[in-house]
Amino acid sequence: MSPPSVPLVHGRASKYLDRNFDRQAMKILPGEFYATDKDEVIVTVLGSCVAACLLDPIAMVGGMNHFMLPTKLGDRDPDVFYAARYGAAAMEYLINNLLHLGAQRDRLVAKAFGGGRVMQGMTSDVGEQNIDFVRQFLRNEDIPLWSEDMGGPYPRKVYFFPHTGQVLVKRMERTHNDTVLIRELSYLQEFSRTTEDGDVELFS
Repeated sequence: MSPPSVPLVHGRASKYLDRNFDRQAMKILPGEFYATDKDEVIVTVLGSCVAACLLDPIAMVGGMNHFMLPTKLGDRDPDVFYAARYGAAAMEYLINNLLHLGAQRDRLVAKAFGGGRVMQGMTSDVGEQNIDFVRQFLRNEDIPLWSEDMGGPYPRKVYFFPHTGQVLVKRMERTHNDTVLIRELSYLQEFSRTTEDGDVELFS
């Protein structure tokens, strides 16, 4: 399958100078992904979402996605902005962009984060669904999962350094990070309005 015609950075992702690490940083939001061959850091904040960090340690090419929900087998959305909210599309786009930058598929390894149960009143555990999806996807694709920090009741802030594969994870106190929950609820509500199959139930 040939790589899709999508940018290596997708969505509203913004680049800034991270003075703590003295390097360029790319911050990604839900439904976004970023692939790079540069020595920089990719940053995101996760609640029930999952971020998969993929890298080719030989080519020193890596990237991260940030998806809200897994998708059913065969589901496809022609619009990248909406498709990348789903795990299957987010993984596919990220892998193809890494290959475009010179990574080899048989050298890809993964680290995965997020999937917290952070939203009260949900009729289903979205975080657990995302965790199950990313583990199964990686098994199906024979991509080793080198490390993970998923589940639990807290949001996370993740820093991924593609050149080295290093990941720093900060577990955040939920009571002091309501903006994470508000952002995810807003995104899920938008999703439930645009999805056709109607199988996303937000609140009991």
